[in-house]
Amino acid sequence: MVSNATVGAGLEPLCRIITPIGMLGYGFNEAEIKDALESSVQSGIPTAIILDSGSTDSGPAKLALGTMTCPRASYERDLRKLIAIITKYRFPVLIGSGGGDGSDAHVKELVNIVEEILASSDNNSTQLKVIAIYSDIDSDLVLERLEAGAISGCGPCVPTLTVEDVKASKTIVGQMGPEPYIRAMTTHPDFDIIIGGRSYDPAPYVAFSAYHAFDQRYSQVLALDRHILGGFTHMGKIMECGGLCATPKSPSCQATVYRDGTFDVKPLMPGAVCTPTTVAAHTLYEKSRPDQLHGPGGYIDLSASTYSTLSDNCSVRVSGTTFHSSKESGDSYTVKLESAKVIGYRTIFIGSFIDPILISQLQSLLHRVKAYVTQQHSHTSEKWELGFHTYGYDETNKTAHMGNVFVVAEALAETQATATSIASTARVGCIHGPYEGQKATSGNFGFGLGGKGEIETGPCAEFSIYHLMELKEAEEDAVEIDQLNKAAKKSAGTSNTAEVPFILPQTVGEAAKVIRSKNAGPYEITFDIIFNDTKTYDHVKNTGILRTELIAKIYNLCVDDIVYCGFFDQALAFKATIPRMRSGKPVASGGFMEDDVHGSQKYLPLMSLKLDTI
Repeated sequence: MVSNATVGAGLEPLCRIITPIGMLGYGFNEAEIKDALESSVQSGIPTAIILDSGSTDSGPAKLALGTMTCPRASYERDLRKLIAIITKYRFPVLIGSGGGDGSDAHVKELVNIVEEILASSDNNSTQLKVIAIYSDIDSDLVLERLEAGAISGCGPCVPTLTVEDVKASKTIVGQMGPEPYIRAMTTHPDFDIIIGGRSYDPAPYVAFSAYHAFDQRYSQVLALDRHILGGFTHMGKIMECGGLCATPKSPSCQATVYRDGTFDVKPLMPGAVCTPTTVAAHTLYEKSRPDQLHGPGGYIDLSASTYSTLSDNCSVRVSGTTFHSSKESGDSYTVKLESAKVIGYRTIFIGSFIDPILISQLQSLLHRVKAYVTQQHSHTSEKWELGFHTYGYDETNKTAHMGNVFVVAEALAETQATATSIASTARVGCIHGPYEGQKATSGNFGFGLGGKGEIETGPCAEFSIYHLMELKEAEEDAVEIDQLNKAAKKSAGTSNTAEVPFILPQTVGEAAKVIRSKNAGPYEITFDIIFNDTKTYDHVKNTGILRTELIAKIYNLCVDDIVYCGFFDQALAFKATIPRMRSGKPVASGGFMEDDVHGSQKYLPLMSLKLDTI
């Protein structure tokens, strides 16, 4: 539902939240949020700066190998800016999923960076109170709950958890809800910074809002009215991505939250605006379905949510979202466990084929290369795999799109030495392998980019745990808190308009202003088609051509494999979610032969679909 509204009309502001960037470490422009900071000071509304810092989007390596999403220097740069803002404006900062995976080690690393900044000559007189919240889960507890039948896959595409998976997982984190943040703030109301472990992305946003809804006293977040908690959670889901809900998308965003759960969102980048459609459409982003968003303790229902354009013509007011508690339904409060394991070592080589004679029989040549590698490693007892990514190759016509085919070959083995041997032998096969009608006998394969034949990429990681664990009463609350005390605006005028005849679009690409694919967790790929206008949306919807059977056909799946398929009126959108597949088998993101961790390049078959012939 879409309407117009006046800024702040008849509502009591509860708090305000400013998000300068959707991910700590990506860098942000302080000048872009200055006006919002100054306005918040003048308003007297309790204000916080909240940023997400983690995700499984970029694959399993962080959890398996202990790496962070961004280099340490990037976190230092952003934290230095945030400390300067705290010092000047006295607004607190909340950070979720520290370091990328939210592991205890990475929370501690961010705390260490803050300590170093405060101890530097520029800040040695600054005293800030920093609270760290940890989220690592002991594997013995996971095994105990697994034996008790209290662990299930997070979605239909996630395989059953095994004891072997748990034992192979080095670090297991639990995706906390808002409860530990609320406990930390009420226990230490003089805090300046909270650095949280792995968190449900909206959790710190919900927590700051609930903290003020409870008048800075501790109470159970599920005690909130379901409309209020639904609004807080919906707001957090939008804000954790910064200004992605705006057009053009903005790095930064501001939310004003009201006591009844209503909230306003406003992008902070000059020239960016939010519209009811862009804000409603954000609930499709990287989620399996748009009308229900699940998280710790329950889910929000957006089927009755409303979106209103405000009088400033760049903000949108949202209301009507409800939270459904799992406890009210007689189910347990659950948290999502995440972990990854090392499955071997990987070596790659890169190069290109240009001979059209060879390219016309490329797949048979690569098949012979694999047979050659198998023969040359018949003495090897290790398990190994070899695969080829081919770019610019038209498999149907057996031709190259731009005159050459770029190849990335990937070898996986139990040791780095064997992986490199596999890759080296395959490279030799690509260079010197014979093929029918061969004329270029000096070598088939252009290689040597970067001066290397083979490139050792080290351990290869794979998700091992992405499962829901049932909690016992009050386990969702904080267990350990470690204190560290250290010293283009849109015109509102009128214009003359003329009715334009509706021209039927010929393809989905013509009908839609947004066509995208994205991971919805490690095991699913989701597709969003957001149409140009209501007429186009209604036309496509009424034809019934976008349906489950079509998605299954396009992506070579069975109808029963489709996770979700449907239209979402609020955003003028169609959404479909499918299992992530590789070589005809369900897989998780990352790992061996991955070439699109985000899943953001899977939308192309939808763009060229002809609407009149589907």
